[in-house]
Amino acid sequence: MFIGLLALAVACIFVGAALYVNFVEQPSRLALDDRAMVAEWAPSDRRGFVMQASLALLSAILAVITYREANDVRWLIGAIIILASWPYTFFVVVPLNNRLLAISKEKAGSNARDLIRSWGLLEWGHTLLGLWAAATFLWALA
Repeated sequence: MFIGLLALAVACIFVGAALYVNFVEQPSRLALDDRAMVAEWAPSDRRGFVMQASLALLSAILAVITYREANDVRWLIGAIIILASWPYTFFVVVPLNNRLLAISKEKAGSNARDLIRSWGLLEWGHTLLGLWAAATFLWALA
């Protein structure tokens, strides 16, 4: 069950990263002027994408290993939930990311601010998926 605890821990790190974006990074970004906000968003988004995708994959792999050891389908359900962050990102978040990446720093304005606000709301989806997966892992451990 140690690997299951690791799956839960990594899912919790995923949730922590998503909460950090929601409560710390996004409000700080929105406090910047339009040009600085757009300039800050792109590299931050790339790094955050890699980190969250890696955490989701690692948590899912650990959960599948635990499923195979424990033969408890709840681990498989949790793995599917945390991996749901990938299609959510690809189909829901990435189209908005592409619109934001098309905005040059020099042309940043209220449209960019509105898009980044919308992006911040979509980030809550990652938080909810992570919480759901972590809750499922806790259920499996109970």
